[in-house]
Amino acid sequence: MALDPEDVVEVDSDVPDLDGVVLLHHFDGFMDAGSAGAVVVAHLLETLEHRVVARFDVDDLLDYRARRPPMTFETDRWTAYAAPELVVHLLHDSLGTPFLLLTGPEPDRGWERVIRAVRSLVERWGVRLAVGMHGIPMGVPHTRDLTVISHATRQELVTGTSPFSRVQVPGHLSALLEYRLGEAGHDALGYTAFVPHYLAQTTYPTAAVKLAEALMAGTGLVFGLEAMQESATRVEAEIARQVSESEDVAQLVQALEQQYDAYASSPGNLLTDGERVPSADELAAEFERFLSEQPRDG
Repeated sequence: MALDPEDVVEVDSDVPDLDGVVLLHHFDGFMDAGSAGAVVVAHLLETLEHRVVARFDVDDLLDYRARRPPMTFETDRWTAYAAPELVVHLLHDSLGTPFLLLTGPEPDRGWERVIRAVRSLVERWGVRLAVGMHGIPMGVPHTRDLTVISHATRQELVTGTSPFSRVQVPGHLSALLEYRLGEAGHDALGYTAFVPHYLAQTTYPTAAVKLAEALMAGTGLVFGLEAMQESATRVEAEIARQVSESEDVAQLVQALEQQYDAYASSPGNLLTDGERVPSADELAAEFERFLSEQPRDG
């Protein structure tokens, strides 16, 4: 691999012609309710052949004291170190179409350097569209169809209607990458899944399925989703069981359903209103056993 001019990423010298390719990106560390984006990334890497074509120098980008990588100790010696990696994978979808996936920990520093490096890769490889994905917690019930909204650097790329007008939120690298690519004249798009806030801290594969479906519709890529769909079915059944066993939880979910249906007939902001919607703490208390039983890897 050769160093990029930004000295922050090494690029494989043997990358095939990728003109017109799509670049997906997802960074660990920012909000990803239900692990929606993380589950999509894991599914793609588990089901599709891939190889690394670019590797970022995370040693200069991460604060190890804030996010300490795990090490394994056995008896009297250290036997393993799970080094963090921020890399670009080259994959091929179910039809053999190549695409790129940038994933790894969100850098603690050097955001603009990383973005300049990603932009150089976009221009070097002829990337036609960069797409981010994640989940956010919302005051919505799991019993209604899960919403995925889109945002983009051009109106023509946006599908559906967002409930937001103007809102200021903490910045994150994926959003800044979309913004900076747009400033440079490149097409960039993002998908956000609305995850019930009482399921935000667990793995909720239904949100991942909806994100993947949105990705396919927006990019033309084709993925097999059977494993994620089976996982979603199992989790939804377990949630239904938990609800049926608790009258309090059933009433709380019903309150969310009534609010959701009211907004559906008169679109508005679906963000949780603390005076009218059960708090996350109330729901989490009832779902504690369910959440504790669900592994984060889905």
